[in-house]
Amino acid sequence: MDTHVDLASDQERTMLRDAVRGLLKHHWPADKAVASAALPQEAARLWDVLAGQGYAALGTDAEAGGLREILIVLQELGRAACPAPMLDAALFNICLTKGGALTDAVAALRDAMQAGGASVCVSFGAFDPDRSVGGVTLSDDAVSGAVQFVDGAAAATHLAVFESAGPSLALVALTHASARVTPTRAMGMDGLCTVALENAPALVVPVRSEVIADLVSISRLGLAARAWGAADRAFELVVAYVKERKQFGQPVGRFQAVQHKLANNLIGLMGVQFSLDNAAAHYDRGIAEWRSFAAAAFAYANTTLRQVSLETHHAFGAIGYAEDHEAPRHFKRVHIDVVRHGGGRRAREDLAERYLGPTPCSLPEVDLGATGNAFRSEVRAWLLEHWPAERRAAYEADPGTHREHDEGFARALGATGWLALTWPRKFGGLERSPYELLALMEELSRANAPRAGAPIQAASWMIHGTPEQQQRYLPEISRGEVVYGMWYSEPDSGSDLASLRTKAVRDGGGWVINGQKIWTTTYWGDYMWLAARTDPDAKPQHAGISMFLVRTDTPGITRTPIRTMYDGEFCNTFFDDVRVGEDALVGKVNGGWDVLTGSLGTERAFVGAGILSKLVRQFEEVCDCIRTLDIDGKPLRLDPVVRDTIGGFAAQLEAGRQLSVNPVSILASGGEPTWEAAVAKVFGGELMERFCEAALDMLGLAGTLSAGTPNAPMHGRLEQKLRHSLMWVISLGTNEIQRSLIAQHGLRLPR
Repeated sequence: MDTHVDLASDQERTMLRDAVRGLLKHHWPADKAVASAALPQEAARLWDVLAGQGYAALGTDAEAGGLREILIVLQELGRAACPAPMLDAALFNICLTKGGALTDAVAALRDAMQAGGASVCVSFGAFDPDRSVGGVTLSDDAVSGAVQFVDGAAAATHLAVFESAGPSLALVALTHASARVTPTRAMGMDGLCTVALENAPALVVPVRSEVIADLVSISRLGLAARAWGAADRAFELVVAYVKERKQFGQPVGRFQAVQHKLANNLIGLMGVQFSLDNAAAHYDRGIAEWRSFAAAAFAYANTTLRQVSLETHHAFGAIGYAEDHEAPRHFKRVHIDVVRHGGGRRAREDLAERYLGPTPCSLPEVDLGATGNAFRSEVRAWLLEHWPAERRAAYEADPGTHREHDEGFARALGATGWLALTWPRKFGGLERSPYELLALMEELSRANAPRAGAPIQAASWMIHGTPEQQQRYLPEISRGEVVYGMWYSEPDSGSDLASLRTKAVRDGGGWVINGQKIWTTTYWGDYMWLAARTDPDAKPQHAGISMFLVRTDTPGITRTPIRTMYDGEFCNTFFDDVRVGEDALVGKVNGGWDVLTGSLGTERAFVGAGILSKLVRQFEEVCDCIRTLDIDGKPLRLDPVVRDTIGGFAAQLEAGRQLSVNPVSILASGGEPTWEAAVAKVFGGELMERFCEAALDMLGLAGTLSAGTPNAPMHGRLEQKLRHSLMWVISLGTNEIQRSLIAQHGLRLPR
């Protein structure tokens, strides 16, 4: 792994994006893009402009720009519907860089291309995972054969085609009489060509097979980046459209169905973008796992960008059908690019081979930076000592109601100081980064360790607590000595907490609380955060709420546990003249909404990551289970439907993990994620449901066997996880509420 390459910064990449977008706006305006793309001389003119800015040299070395920079340029070309041969140039540069010594003629062609005087189109020939591409043969430095679906050959000066005998890269001048270029119309647009060669003279560059395989992966990322740019531009246009277009006397962007449709599109686009950037970043750093990340990014882009394109057109309605509108050109580009190189099916098979091969293989670790990655290793080593396999097995076998908590483990974890990992030092914390907290969460989840600490309440104590409250309550949280829960939801007040009815009335030196709470999971904890109405006449309603700390053994509290469908319990709780002192008030009177939303915001920043961490462990368990099973005497892991399903979920998992890191990154940079956290929660919760359902399909009726039943796959955990998965979609604000939040705050759609 090369850790000494001087890579570009995020700020420099933003500047690059702005520069390319500005250049294309001037030299390739949207109103002329379709007409210009049909003229080879216009494509050649623009290539000269791009080369003049140095973009034709991308891929030559790290100083010229890495894969992330290449993808940024391709995304902008996709947005502009510009067919400039940027991907081909980058592939050519990378291929020559990874090869041996170049002949003078090959070096001259490279230099001419980088200067804009030549342009190269690339075909992988027989190495392309799509066998319909065709191939060529090489004999005495002459090439014969035909390759289809060559992008931009009508405007290119040279074809670079891989042949398998060497293997080698053959460079053929398309102006030679032995080369015949035939335009091929696909998806109702021009741009692809068939190139037939008959003893065409060629410059030959020896290339190793593994280099060609890597170039295919890079090409996949480049195509997905260009498709993302096209889909993103169409999405940008439709978001603006629904804000202006009126039906039934109001903007259509106010309709919930439209808002949720576009929220889904935003989630999908973010997932693709983050997946692409993650794969490219690993490539630029020389980390071998980039290949798995690349397969996942392309597999996810294949299905997601096509769906985004469809939903975008649904929101446009009939206006999107017109060819003089931008949307059709972007729809076509998306569908051509993401089905190249065998499309999603082949990328999913690549992933299936990793996870369903003869040897168990874990998902690659998410990069949390140097300190986050190092801390992950530290936590993993600690868990091996303090949460060994035999202790974990006993914990998992315990059917007790409060199995999610282990007092001994919580206190041991508290002794490390990690329960105050990100707290300021003035509160007894370690002042470590949110990435390290995420690493801790991931490892605890992977080890199926019990919950410990109270991060939500700790954050609120630090912001809203009095000095006396902070000195009393924060140390016991950091030591792992107490368990907190939340009395928020009520029978008529779930996601709409502003409508809660439980009342707290001043009485002498304290408060008297009456009312009811429901759906409380950690009802057995030591303390509860209780939201109550202290001003029934306040406008708006949320202005009359206060927050209280209440011990669960306070007189007047009646708890009625309710068995859940996932073998757990929550509780219906009644408060009859429950008396608490003045010091039970958290924050200001009638200021509870700030405490409530602030604490939920802290939790939601990590909730997506928490769900994905659990799902990663479950995915690996299911793969291990599939690997051991036979159906009708044949290994289940070789079943093509099973392999395609596992490959698809591996891709979605990678997208989800990147989405879940995003809110943490915002926290780490000093921001406060809102709708970004909702994106991670929506994606993670629904992915959990989908995967559990798919796992049941793959394992069949045996997958429904519960814990304690002989021969139950995964000891019955699969079907229990399916029953439990619904909670992640409903809790902490239903996903419908979250989608409205994403639409109104992330996309600024009208309320």
